[in-house]
Amino acid sequence: MSQDKSEEIIGIWRLTLVRVCLLLAVVAVLWKLASLILLERDFLQGQGDARTVRTEPLVAHRGMITDRNGEPLAISTPVKSIWVNPRQIADKPAEITRLADALSLDAESLISSVQSNAGREFMYVERRMPPADADAVLGLDIDGVYARQEYQRYYPQAEVTAHALGFSNIDDIGQEGLELAYDEWLKGIPGSKQVVKDRRGKIVRELDTLESAQPGNSLALSLDFQLQNLAYRELKEAYIYRQARSASAVVLKAGTGEVLAMVNQPSFNPHNRSNISDFGALRNRAITDLFEPGSTLKTFTAIAAIESGRYTPGTMINTSPGRMRVGRDWVSDRGQDFGEISLEEMLVNSSNVASAKIALDLGHEALRDVLLRVGFGENPASGFPGERAGVMPNHRVWHDIEVATLSFGYGMSTSALQLAQAYSVIANDGLKVPVTFLKNGNEMDGAAAPQRVIDEDVVAQVTGMLKAVVDPEQGGGDSAAVPFYSIAGKTGTARVVGANGYDSRLHNSMFAGFIPADDPEIIVVIVINEPQGREQYGGQVAAPVFARIAAGAMRLMDVTPDRVSPENVMTLTAR
Repeated sequence: MSQDKSEEIIGIWRLTLVRVCLLLAVVAVLWKLASLILLERDFLQGQGDARTVRTEPLVAHRGMITDRNGEPLAISTPVKSIWVNPRQIADKPAEITRLADALSLDAESLISSVQSNAGREFMYVERRMPPADADAVLGLDIDGVYARQEYQRYYPQAEVTAHALGFSNIDDIGQEGLELAYDEWLKGIPGSKQVVKDRRGKIVRELDTLESAQPGNSLALSLDFQLQNLAYRELKEAYIYRQARSASAVVLKAGTGEVLAMVNQPSFNPHNRSNISDFGALRNRAITDLFEPGSTLKTFTAIAAIESGRYTPGTMINTSPGRMRVGRDWVSDRGQDFGEISLEEMLVNSSNVASAKIALDLGHEALRDVLLRVGFGENPASGFPGERAGVMPNHRVWHDIEVATLSFGYGMSTSALQLAQAYSVIANDGLKVPVTFLKNGNEMDGAAAPQRVIDEDVVAQVTGMLKAVVDPEQGGGDSAAVPFYSIAGKTGTARVVGANGYDSRLHNSMFAGFIPADDPEIIVVIVINEPQGREQYGGQVAAPVFARIAAGAMRLMDVTPDRVSPENVMTLTAR
C-alpha cells in the first residue's frame, strides 16, 4: 500500500473520531439538559426561588376609634420605615454617609451602628417617615437600603383625649388607656405575599398573596368629642387660674352609665412624649388617683339617715356652739354656729357637726352599708387599665371619731369616676348602673343589669335637698347654678395629708351633681387638687367649673330648660 493511501485512511479515521466525539458531546449535553429539565426540575426551581423569591409581610392597620357620633378619635395613617441590610452596606462608609445626610443623622454614629451589626441582615435606620420622604431616600439608589410599609397612630384631638384613649407604641401596640384595654380588638392580623427580588434585594415582581392582611376592628366609644372638648377647655382654664397641682372632670350619661367625657390636668401630647419629665402626667387621674371626698359624702349620710326612719328632711339637729367633742378629738363647723338646723340644712350649710351627730346616732354599719351599695370601696369595672377600688374602712373596733369623720368624707378614699358613679345612683332613681366607655356598652357587652340599691322615695327626698344646696337663695353651692335649669349637687372640701398629718394650707376642692335635677341627663364631678390662693372651698373653686360644663352640655345636647319663669322667659327667648 502506498504511503499516500495510508495517510488518507488515517485522516478518515481521525475525522470519524472527531465526529464521534462531537456527537457524544452533543448527546451528553442533551442528556444533561433532559436530566435537569425532567429529573432535577423541582430541585433547581427551588434553588432559584431560594435566591430570588422572598416572602414579605403585609402590614395590617389598627382599627379606628370613634366617638359616639362617629367622629374619629384615633386613626392609623400609612408611613414608611427606612431599614438597611448591614451585610450589604457595612463596608461602604461613603454610602452610609450619603444615607445619613439624607436622613439628617450623624454620619459617624450611623456608620458605627451599621458596622457593629455587620453580621445581621436587618436594621432599622428611621421609623415612621412620610411616604414621600422615604421614597426620596430610596431614590438615592444605595445598595442595601430599603423601606417597609407601616402605620402610625394619629389622634385628631391630641391632648384633649390623651388620658382616655392612651396611646400605642412605635410597633402600633396599645400601651395605655383604651388603646391598651382593647388592644386585641383593635390590632389587625398581618398577612404575607411572595415576591421576586433582584440581586440587590429590590422587589421586581409580586407573585402571589399568601395570606391577606386583616385590619383591626373599629371601636365606637361612649365619649362625645364635643363634650370632651368643652370639659377639657373649662378644666384647663380652672387648673391654670387656680395654679392647682392637678384636676379631673368626669361626665356620665344618666340611665346608661356611659362616660361622655373624662379629662385631666396636666395632660400630654400623645404624638410627642419625649419631653415629658413627670410620668404622672400620663396617668388617667380620674380613675387612678384616690382622694378623701370630703363633704360630697354628706349626701350619703343623709340617705342613711332617711333610710333609718328616724329622720326626714325637716328633722332638726342642734349644732350649737358650732363644734363638738368626740373622744379626745373635736369636730367643728369651721368657726360657724348654725344653731338648730334641719337635715336639709345640714347639706345646704355643709355642717360637719350635724353630719357627725347623725352618724353617731345611726352607727357605722348603717352609713358604711349605704356607701358600699352605691359603689364606694369596689372597682367600678369599667375595663379601664389601672382603675382603683378606693379604700373603705372596715375596722374591727370602730371608734366614735372614725364614725364621725366618715360621715363627712374623711377616713376613706375614692376616685373621681367612683364619686360620679355614686351620684349617678341618685340621678338614676336609686339604680346602680355599670360604668362603660363603649357606646351602648352595657347593652352590648352583657354587663350586669342595673340594680336597685336605694329606694325611689329616699332618692326623691335627697334630690330635693341637693337642689336646695345649689339654690342661690339657700346653699353654698350656688356658684354651680345654671340659668333655666334645675341642679342637684353637693360641694366638697378636704384637707390634704402631708408629712405631719393634715395640712391646713392645702385642700382638694370638689363638686358632684346632676342636671336637670328632676329628669337628669348627665352627672358631672369636678375635682381640683390643691388650688392656690385664698379661695379653696369646693363652692368657690369646683362649683363654677361644674356650672360652665353643665351649661355647655345642655346646649350641645339640646336639652329643654326645665326652670323657666315668667321673669326670665324673655331672656330665654332672646338667647
